[in-house]
Amino acid sequence: MIRSVPGLHVNRHWVPVAPLRRRRCRHRARPAPIRRHRTRAVLIPHEETKAMTDNRLDVPIRSRYLDTQFGRLHVREHDGDGPPVVALHGFPDDSRIYDRIAPQLAPRRLLAVDFVGFGHSDRVDYDDLPPDRREEEVGAVLDGLGLDRATIIGHDASGAVAINFTLAHQDRVDHLILLNCYYGSDPDLRLPEMIRLLGDPHFTPLADALLGDPAMRQWLLAHTRRQFGYEVDDPHGVAVASVVPQFFGETGWPDALAAIRAWTGTLYPELDRQDRQISAGKLATITVPVTVAFGRDDQYLNPTVAAHLAARFTNASLHLINDASHWPQWDQPAITARMIAGDAP
Repeated sequence: MIRSVPGLHVNRHWVPVAPLRRRRCRHRARPAPIRRHRTRAVLIPHEETKAMTDNRLDVPIRSRYLDTQFGRLHVREHDGDGPPVVALHGFPDDSRIYDRIAPQLAPRRLLAVDFVGFGHSDRVDYDDLPPDRREEEVGAVLDGLGLDRATIIGHDASGAVAINFTLAHQDRVDHLILLNCYYGSDPDLRLPEMIRLLGDPHFTPLADALLGDPAMRQWLLAHTRRQFGYEVDDPHGVAVASVVPQFFGETGWPDALAAIRAWTGTLYPELDRQDRQISAGKLATITVPVTVAFGRDDQYLNPTVAAHLAARFTNASLHLINDASHWPQWDQPAITARMIAGDAP
């Protein structure tokens, strides 16, 4: 099912976009053909809250900490008395990617999560990231906050986390929202060069050397920003707010490089696992409403990937957001929030 939303261009065809320079993922078995449809963790009983204000947005944010078996998880809570929305982040950023959309979602209660190792959550020693660990952290957040159900937003790598969590716990998900993400090795998917570098074990020595040099680390971030279409020197951009602290740390918090390396290290095995889920028709078994919304200008997780992803579900709506790239919730927060509210069950 495809709906029109004011201010959005909705893709009603399968090949509507300008040709892209495609850099395919490394070779693997082709997933099942696209079918067109209508388109717990145990918690230690401890919680600390503190009030804080985001000066950029001038809105109150409650910073909550949940002690879980995986480490101490930080949640940025934007107060509201409406149905809760739990928002997840991807590889190189944290919960602050949702700061601009939070006021637009009022009166919904927005709970933006920092996965363990990122943002203001605990840093832990990573040898590797066990399968389903991120999904278990989502369950720990719901349990720790006393939420039986919530809307779940997945962005970038956490889109797969949100899908997998919904597959396992449909009774806990009211609405699944997928922003510029991927699931499986779509032939039109272009993984960002930095992510491919960090995810491929053949390049581990090179990745270690580049990330170990602060100047090269900065160059990698600048290159990636330009490729996504963002200004490198924008002091109010999403990179400064949420990405740079993961690579260089910030006052009171070290960098998240270990967590980034551990998560990106699972990239190719997880794509293979997702392909198997697609081949088995698992995504078509999700019965909750699904909203797929992509920034149109993202040349990596692009509109064709969005259309293919929406087609995997039986109850999905597809939206392309103009003048937005990889982070539509940051680039066009008002339009993205109206789209989420308009599709809400």
